[in-house]
Amino acid sequence: MRQQDKMFDVICMGRVAVDFYGQQIGSRLEDMSSFAKYLGGSSGNVAYGTARQGLKSSMLARVGDEHMGRFLREELNRLGVDTSYLITDKERLTALVILGIKDEDTFPLIFYRDNCADMAITADDVDEEYIASSRCLAITGTHLSNPKTRDAVLTALRYARKHGVRTALDIDYRPVLWGLTSLGDGETRFIESGAVTDQLQEVLGLFDLIVGTEEEFHIAGGFTDTLQALNGVRKATDAVLVCKRGAQGCSVYESQIPDHLDGAINATGIRVDVLNVLGAGDAFMSGLLRGYLNDESWQQACDYANACGALVVSRHGCAPAMPSKEELDDYLSRAESVARPDLDTKLNHLHRVTTRDKSWGDLCILAFDHRSQFEQMAQDAGVSVSRISPLKQLILNAYQESVDELGLQGQAGLLCDSTYGQAALNQATGKDWWIGRPIELPSSRPLVLEHGNIGSQLVSWPQEHIVKCLVFYHPDDEQGLRVEQEKTLEEVYLACCQSGHELLLEVILPKDLPQDETNYIAAIERFYELAIKPDWWKLPALTASSWSQLERVIENQDPHCHGVVLLGLDAPQEQLIEGFANARASSLVKGFAVGRTIFGDASRAWLAGTIDDETFKNQIKLNYQTLISAWQQTA
Repeated sequence: MRQQDKMFDVICMGRVAVDFYGQQIGSRLEDMSSFAKYLGGSSGNVAYGTARQGLKSSMLARVGDEHMGRFLREELNRLGVDTSYLITDKERLTALVILGIKDEDTFPLIFYRDNCADMAITADDVDEEYIASSRCLAITGTHLSNPKTRDAVLTALRYARKHGVRTALDIDYRPVLWGLTSLGDGETRFIESGAVTDQLQEVLGLFDLIVGTEEEFHIAGGFTDTLQALNGVRKATDAVLVCKRGAQGCSVYESQIPDHLDGAINATGIRVDVLNVLGAGDAFMSGLLRGYLNDESWQQACDYANACGALVVSRHGCAPAMPSKEELDDYLSRAESVARPDLDTKLNHLHRVTTRDKSWGDLCILAFDHRSQFEQMAQDAGVSVSRISPLKQLILNAYQESVDELGLQGQAGLLCDSTYGQAALNQATGKDWWIGRPIELPSSRPLVLEHGNIGSQLVSWPQEHIVKCLVFYHPDDEQGLRVEQEKTLEEVYLACCQSGHELLLEVILPKDLPQDETNYIAAIERFYELAIKPDWWKLPALTASSWSQLERVIENQDPHCHGVVLLGLDAPQEQLIEGFANARASSLVKGFAVGRTIFGDASRAWLAGTIDDETFKNQIKLNYQTLISAWQQTA
């Protein structure tokens, strides 16, 4: 099989685990009170990182038949990593790692790997045809530490050599995983061991590429002097050796080891403030493999590798910190002018928007996040506001039945609040629906957040929930009011950037100020001037010329913006449908997010007791499905 016809660019074989990262930077691990959950494990990180760099990656490992194993599979699948040989182990649990960040030199780490799933892989799990289907097999050193996993690795290497598959080793030396430290000492990076050196040297000759830090080459070569160690490795293999040298960058030794470390191909490091060194080596390997497998020069491959590593050490976590291909290419295209990539606004924005794991086409969103409107309906009907929660549950049921009947999975969404709709939100979460959730105090101007500080709110939100913020804003607002509202929006946007939640910004012109459509465009331009770049906009229907003008603004300011959904403003159904045609002509508009036009009359009747649950649901479904049909017919 020709290399260009291979199914995969790289198969990653080795550790895959769940990382629990302490969120209190500077604390001892003993004092950590909350943790972020990420995909981890050296091979899992490399599969993830290479996929972000545009390679066709596959994962060869085992995970448990439980929530954490499913999480790892789903995370890899979201990125397009093949998991057909990520085996579900019915008898063992997925490996876990607990990590903390004390300071730039202290990273407490505990591996929970006793009889874990990924260490149970055997030679029988390795399929020859599968290995032959890849251009490269990438191994990490941990799997050489155990007889069973070592046999599996040697089997995979034998198939790779037989079929002309390139082989790469990340030495990835963790003394604790070789049984050289106490179980809780995952932080120690180097302990001399002749036994480990012997076991590594037995297999070094099976690799075309070997990558490691200076200390990792010390263990592989059997010397604590780096040049001597490199020569010790060279005696065992003809592989290209890539030595990572921290802030100095890296060096590549293609043949004979020179008499000083700089006597090879050298790529200088990149200055960043170090937050977290854990995962930097996996990022380095991901960038290096991009260049290596695309047959680029070693200088270029090392530039990719150094930049990937530098970006990851400045961020929290391993896999989620990996840069995308677009992000990395942007940085390298202007590296000379970017003194600190970790502080670069454009790079940070690109990381946010190019690593999204979900894209949307048409969206037909049922909005029932209203609070004051439902309260007024209940008051008018003479009933308690406690009736609003079951009402919202019925609306959700009507929504779900409509999605199922029309086959709208992936093309439907909802807006719901936590004040009266928490039960509905809980039921909707996890179904792969678009879910938006409001944060503003209804009708507030200046903008006030309903539940106080945005940062404290988002800590408890599911990651899939989209922050929806409605602001009554006009470019002609009095300066004090305008500045106050802009400051609140800046805080909301920065909180979303920090938490990773997407932001939908809904803009409505106050009724007592000029309603010309150009004011919407001016308002959006102003928000971009403030570096507020929401993932979504929610706007009323505009004319065709205004949509064209808005397209130019958004394409210029944030081409990665998901787009616009149309709001309803309680307009008659016929009026909304009229606005669909102009909106459809714009690639910017992804659908509608309409509420009272769909549920208004039916809700008033249900609260008044003049219709029963089933009649109410049927009316909601009819109105919702009528708008869906109208939107689809304008395509």
